[in-house]
Amino acid sequence: MTASKKTIKRRIHGVMFKLPLMITCNEFEDFILAYLEDELSSRERAIFKMHLSVCRECREYLKAYEASMELTKATMTSEETALPESVPEDLVAAVLAARKG
Repeated sequence: MTASKKTIKRRIHGVMFKLPLMITCNEFEDFILAYLEDELSSRERAIFKMHLSVCRECREYLKAYEASMELTKATMTSEETALPESVPEDLVAAVLAARKG
């Protein structure tokens, strides 16, 4: 890609992130879990998806996040997997409380 095409692409990308209701990549991170757990309103989901449509980095980040969540679920649901005895009970309680809240 030539320097001028890169400049044009960068300008377009910059304009897209200035559109009304567009979220930043940092804001995108704040919504990932709610998106995956289907807890966003239809408006929030539309804004989230709009960001995905213009941001390759966030699409890749979401894909990696989903893969790690699936791996974690698979690991934690395995009957062979048990918490090591060295894990403090208060840590387990804090994690469970965070998942509920």
